[in-house]
Amino acid sequence: MKKIKVSIKDENTLVLLENANQWDIVDLTSLHEMDIDKTTITNVVNSIKRDKFHQEVQKEAEKLERENELKLKIKEQEYADRAKQELEKKEKEVIELQSELKNAEAKYRSQTEIESLKEKQKIADDFREEIKQKEAEIKDLKHEKEFNEEKLRSELKASQNELVLHKEMRTKMSTKMIGESLEIHCENEFNRIRSMAFPSAQFSKDNDISWGSKGDYIYREHDSNGDEVLSIMFEMKNEIDTTATKKKNSDFFKKLDKDRNEKKCEYAVLVSLLEKDNEYYDDIVPVHEYKKMYAIRPQHFITIIGFLREACIKSQHLQQEIYRLNNQNIDVANFESSMNDFKQAFSRNYDLASKQFLVAIDGIDKTIDHLNKVKDNLLKSDNNLRLANNKASDLSIKKLTKSSPSVAQAFEKQDIKL
Repeated sequence: MKKIKVSIKDENTLVLLENANQWDIVDLTSLHEMDIDKTTITNVVNSIKRDKFHQEVQKEAEKLERENELKLKIKEQEYADRAKQELEKKEKEVIELQSELKNAEAKYRSQTEIESLKEKQKIADDFREEIKQKEAEIKDLKHEKEFNEEKLRSELKASQNELVLHKEMRTKMSTKMIGESLEIHCENEFNRIRSMAFPSAQFSKDNDISWGSKGDYIYREHDSNGDEVLSIMFEMKNEIDTTATKKKNSDFFKKLDKDRNEKKCEYAVLVSLLEKDNEYYDDIVPVHEYKKMYAIRPQHFITIIGFLREACIKSQHLQQEIYRLNNQNIDVANFESSMNDFKQAFSRNYDLASKQFLVAIDGIDKTIDHLNKVKDNLLKSDNNLRLANNKASDLSIKKLTKSSPSVAQAFEKQDIKL
């Protein structure tokens, strides 16, 4: 295996400059810059893509046609087998009945036997009528089969039309949009439903270059209180706008993030037709390297606005609810603070009253102790008085003069009884 040098003859022909064998590799680097006609190369690449796409469409159509033919044959065979089985079954029943009739006619001759035969004949007639009904059902099945065949043909045609539409869409995605640029297309899509879906939103071109660069469009929306609900910086990139060197979507993320931050937009969205063969970007793709940034195709332009708007509205409602709950918590905190102040004041007053009460109790206890002492002293005085009274009661002149004979004699002389 070796590399073979080639040159370009025209948009359909490459000329080998060396002898080549099977599995040898064509070396495109051997082409000199002066030999390269960029228009020719572009035509060659587009021709190859178109041929390949036509081949895929043709293969898919042939595949669908073969599948539909196979389904039709299977259905037709099923209907035929079912009808054949029904006919064979009924024919067998008729033959059996006819055989029974013949045997009955040969065996029985009486009127009763004839009536029995008539009854059997009636049964046979009923069976024949049932056969006719089955034949009508078979006919209906055939009509149903024809209807299904027509339905399958319609589905095949719809599939082919879908393939054609897919081809047209791929063609439109690979070139600049017919009759309008990508920016005008997005602006028209927005204005088409603006009054219904985004009545209070502003969507306009970013013409402010005071920061040195600008995006393409800015979306801003405010609520009835004047608070910003959503802001998006849009950058539109069409494949036709690129240079000969193919650009990638990732080449524009850094600038988009810078423009978004300078214009104070919350979200950033790249609407791109670049890397059309990369299926990763065919959906709404979050750019993980930068916060709140997405890359989309033009068909998702309105969808991303609605998606982000709904998320922001829900977030705003949640923030309002959190604010309301925080205010409730502040009220509870104020109530708890007032309660604590009351508890502290009550506790302080209680402590003062308790101390005064204890002082009063202590004074009462001291007073009680003093009164008890006074009581004891009074009791002692009462005892002494009792003893003194007893002693006074026992006092007499005789006892007083017992040790004083002279005094006793004086009392005797006076006739005082001792």
